[in-house]
Amino acid sequence: TPAALALLGGSVAALAVWKWLGRKMIQKKMEEARRTRDEGMKKMAKAVQQFREQVPSVQTDAILSLPLLELTRRLQEGSLSPRTVLYTYLEKVSALEVTQKTNCLRHFIPECEEQLQEIEQHKDKGLLYGVPVSIKDHIGHKGHLATCGLVQCLGTLMEEDSVLVKVLKKQGAIPFAMTNVPQSLFSYECSNPIFGQTLNPLNPQRGPGGSSGGEGALIAGGGSILGIGSDMGGSIRLPSSFCGLCGLKPTAERLRWRGAPGFGTSIAQFGCFLLSHPVPCALGPMARDVDSLALCMKALLCQEMFQLDPTVPPIPFNEQVYSSSTPLRVGYYDTDGYFPLPPCMRRAVKETRRALEAAGHQLVLFSPPRVPYAVTELFLKTFFADGGRAWLDVFTGDIVDPGLKPQVNSCKMPRLVKKLLALLLKPLQFLLLLKLKEIAMISTCRSVKEMWNHQHEIQVYRSQFISQWKQLQLDVVLCPVLGPAFTKGYPGKLLTAVSSTMLYNLLNFPAGVVPVSTVTEADEEELKLYKGCCNDPWDRTLKQAVSGAVGMPVAVQCVALPWQEELCLRFMKEVETLSRDQ
Repeated sequence: TPAALALLGGSVAALAVWKWLGRKMIQKKMEEARRTRDEGMKKMAKAVQQFREQVPSVQTDAILSLPLLELTRRLQEGSLSPRTVLYTYLEKVSALEVTQKTNCLRHFIPECEEQLQEIEQHKDKGLLYGVPVSIKDHIGHKGHLATCGLVQCLGTLMEEDSVLVKVLKKQGAIPFAMTNVPQSLFSYECSNPIFGQTLNPLNPQRGPGGSSGGEGALIAGGGSILGIGSDMGGSIRLPSSFCGLCGLKPTAERLRWRGAPGFGTSIAQFGCFLLSHPVPCALGPMARDVDSLALCMKALLCQEMFQLDPTVPPIPFNEQVYSSSTPLRVGYYDTDGYFPLPPCMRRAVKETRRALEAAGHQLVLFSPPRVPYAVTELFLKTFFADGGRAWLDVFTGDIVDPGLKPQVNSCKMPRLVKKLLALLLKPLQFLLLLKLKEIAMISTCRSVKEMWNHQHEIQVYRSQFISQWKQLQLDVVLCPVLGPAFTKGYPGKLLTAVSSTMLYNLLNFPAGVVPVSTVTEADEEELKLYKGCCNDPWDRTLKQAVSGAVGMPVAVQCVALPWQEELCLRFMKEVETLSRDQ
């Protein structure tokens, strides 16, 4: 009837207006967040200018070039003041050299000036006394947002510092900046609709990796000497690889960031999801060299950390293990049998293996068991055990970043459609099937019993992996990491290309990345012949993502057994020393 049609038309119009108003509200919140960030940057620039007028003779370049160990020595002895160091780094950031080029900063922390005054009044000097430190967006700092790149998190400020920030301050460090992240942290394309895309300071046509991409860009651009990132699938190691830095993903329980009251309900649940997930999120340091990572771990693994968070095992840093020079028995592989990496990354492993052998270490070929099964059936199925519902919930009332749309759309796909896709793909060869299953986001765990069985399968796989490691009597493992830095826009098309890092999140082994070389013209020529495992669309997309990267950093990954961060760092230091000698 005409009345019914009129009612229907009115309802449709009302819905359209409601959606339009919702989008306007989202846009308004995002504009306000960007305006707040820009105002903070202006305040920082003004504070730097005032300092420059008071102390015009500061040798900026000399301070910025100091390695962390030398910087801390001078701060401890008093030949450099914390004030001079802080404002030197603030000047580097506020001068727009780093931020305008890369868009790596999410927010300046004005309370850094209060922390500066606080440490200047104390006689006790912590291990990080006077060191400016940058932190990833979601690591809670009192009075600031922890956005995860999500609009729904823009209205709630942290009520107190997270445990990690409290410990950094106790050790004399000065948190001064919060860095940009991908939306929801689930991407290695560092982009979100609020603060935009972060670029690689070594080549702005390429990304810095993610999800700790803002940290990677800020440190590689010279705007920070030490940063704290997090890693659930490679989020410390990929930016370190892409930006030419050193980064450590510890055993997840070795450090915690607990203490994030003030989150909205859904994002608080997402935070709990990150903390308690069967593949847990690990916090770790990122810096220019391995000694900096070791100093940071030594500073964080202190009595203050163990008292503030009793769930952190009270295991102080073992300096004896880190300083040891005993020859190591090193397992190695240059491909995981799932996603073959570009020739330059495999070359890096081979050259490092030869250098380690020449230095007196024993190298043993190691074949990680069933990596395709581990990545696809264990890691991804664990993450999306609920069909991705917990992850999708955080996008409620939000704009989805273009780089995440493929994953979001596949999670929204009805279960019946996923099953039909799986049936259609069955005739295809095994590895291609596994890559295509990335689109369907793997089948979900349909019952509690199935979830328990799945967790059992993870434990069985970990036991098998450790058993194989022990049979070969290995101390550590040398293996590849994804790289070089991808051209913008490609990470969202290649989720499972990060199998090299995902594996050690699943296993919860400490793993670090060390730059050892750069892409050469010979690498670029060899890349032209790259076929991957099947020369399928994913292999061809990877080839496009990394082509034209001559001069970009090339890294390797160093791995140890759980709770052996010191041994992992000691191995990383050995690799770093040998690569620099070469």
